[in-house]
Amino acid sequence: MDQFVPVSELTEDQARKELARLALQLNDANTQYHTDDAPVISDAEYDALKRRNLAVETAFPNLKRADSPSDKIGGSVSESFSKITHTVRMLSLGNAFNDEDVTEFDTRIRKYLGIEISAKLDYTAEPKIDGLSLSLRYENGTLIHAVTRGDGEVGENVTNNARTIPNIPQQVKNAPAVMEIRGEVYMSHADFHTLNKRQEEKGGKLFANPRNAAAGSLRQLDANITASRPLEFFAYAWGELSEPLADTQSKAVARMADMGFSTNPLMQTCNGPKALIAHYKTIEEQRATLGYDIDGVVYKVDDLSLQNRLGFRSTTPRWAVAHKFPAEIAHTRLEAIEIQVGRTGALSPVARLTPVTVGGVVVSNATLHNEDYIVGRDSKGMPIREGRDIRVGDWVEVYRAGDVIPKIRDVDISKRADDSQPYVFPTICPDCGSPAIREDGDSVARCTGGLICPAQAVERLKHFVSRGAFDIEGLGNKQIEMFFDDENLLIKEPSDIFTLETRDTANFTKLKNREGWGDKSATNLFAAINEKRVIPLNKLIFALGIRHVGDTTGSLLAKNYQSWDAFAAAMDAAKDHEGEAWDTLNAIDGVGSVMATTLVDSFDAPETRAAIDRLVAHLDIHDVVQTDTSDSAVAGKIVVFTGTLERMTRAEAKDRAETLGAKVSGSVSKKTDIVVAGPGAGSKEKKAKELGVTLMTEDEWLALINETSG
Repeated sequence: MDQFVPVSELTEDQARKELARLALQLNDANTQYHTDDAPVISDAEYDALKRRNLAVETAFPNLKRADSPSDKIGGSVSESFSKITHTVRMLSLGNAFNDEDVTEFDTRIRKYLGIEISAKLDYTAEPKIDGLSLSLRYENGTLIHAVTRGDGEVGENVTNNARTIPNIPQQVKNAPAVMEIRGEVYMSHADFHTLNKRQEEKGGKLFANPRNAAAGSLRQLDANITASRPLEFFAYAWGELSEPLADTQSKAVARMADMGFSTNPLMQTCNGPKALIAHYKTIEEQRATLGYDIDGVVYKVDDLSLQNRLGFRSTTPRWAVAHKFPAEIAHTRLEAIEIQVGRTGALSPVARLTPVTVGGVVVSNATLHNEDYIVGRDSKGMPIREGRDIRVGDWVEVYRAGDVIPKIRDVDISKRADDSQPYVFPTICPDCGSPAIREDGDSVARCTGGLICPAQAVERLKHFVSRGAFDIEGLGNKQIEMFFDDENLLIKEPSDIFTLETRDTANFTKLKNREGWGDKSATNLFAAINEKRVIPLNKLIFALGIRHVGDTTGSLLAKNYQSWDAFAAAMDAAKDHEGEAWDTLNAIDGVGSVMATTLVDSFDAPETRAAIDRLVAHLDIHDVVQTDTSDSAVAGKIVVFTGTLERMTRAEAKDRAETLGAKVSGSVSKKTDIVVAGPGAGSKEKKAKELGVTLMTEDEWLALINETSG
């Protein structure tokens, strides 16, 4: 199957399907880990999936999904807590898995900054605590609030709970007027075992590992319960500051310690990748005796001015990386194989296992990928596991690479029962009975039921109300399932959500009188729905759940078309897959022919288009507000950089151009406005001359944008 094909050997179709599979698995894993505090996969496997996803996106940039896991941080915020928006986003970290990755990290840093390999470059290296991220805000030395990371932008208000953690200072001396200290809440091994023993004695819930115990304890609705749990806090970073703590990472952390925060004694300053790797090995050797869980070592550029220059990608800083520890494996029995049907109709086999602990987490199910993997072959028909198939009742080897989604690596044929039978993959959808067809080139079978398939319909509705889409308070997965099966208040398509209150008024049995509801909860739900009748264009496009169109692409399309009328008209005009509207859609950087086809075909499908029109009739869709670049000489212009830039890196040039309102393209066409050509420019410069496109040297470009910026 595709995930076993090297990225360099993937076809475009295989890559597209691989990215879809990875997005599904990674999104599920994020919810399980960050929101539910109940991960099903190990950190190691999660990292492996993210690494695979990034590698495929790098090789096929035109196929990057709008809902790409590469652009997401953490998980959704629980509705049980009030929300606080971070003044400075809480990002995640990129990962390194071997010595070569660490060397490449250092090389990237130096290349971006223009620092020679032989030059001194200091980093900090410290253990990566396996706990729950927390941000503490102090004003004039007093703790004001404590917030979980959440999705990186909005977190949960756990202030009362955090105040019960003994080593979190309530008052801080000699601190900036505004100071956000960030770190990790964790539980020691000894305290974890004591807690689980106490839970067992009183018949309470047993925790899978210290990380889950810490997260569950901090996110209690009753602060008294949190106070009874032995939590601790390590400080290692910061958010908003009214004045700098220091000029280096190491000095800033030392100042935190002086102010009374617990910092990790194993943090060390290292010059270059060799010293980083040496300290990594030192920490790894002590891992079993530390008394708390760590899953790697974090490296950060020490000089804060260099950190500032390096900046951030969409979800991670360029100046830091987490060097993860290797994965672990275990053996258990495969009790059953179940088929799950996703939003796009994909039939995904899931292994139900006799529970087993893998890498500190109890695993009871694992992905089986698709039919080929169960049979024992890859996407090209070549044997994997030496051709051994997987059957119900088998003893299997389970692994969690990078501590993520569990997978079955191999089968112990010697323990297979004599009456064992090969697994027969279904040819009909288990939810609607429609044929399940596997098309040529597709790694998965898909239900052909479409809108009549309840599994697909429910998943699409869940997507519609999800956080990145309409994010309707009080209408989550559980409520969607309830309304979908309700005879009186059916929600079968998105427009039904916005007629719910009217239909409830006409019903004899009111929502407020039903089990689990009341007058207040029903009123709040209707108010939340009405509030979402006003929606930004990008969120609506994403919420439609069109295959390959995620939140990033939703924003991209919204930015290009600016209004719903213009967007819908363009999709209609492109329905024949030709003409100016079709060419314009395909020319948008990040769309590509596959996504364009899915978009226009969805709008051209009568049933789907009718459902979209019924929805739009209930909405007030806000047009995109363009950033004011009226003073910019390059706003709206399409710019191509080619050749070698000598005064700034390509990444810096692209960021600067886009900030000034320009669109940076990778190819030259008749629509290109400016080509900035450095030494070594080849075919792009030649094509620019042929098309009469304005050519500039790097100095001329810098003069233009310097004039632009004032």
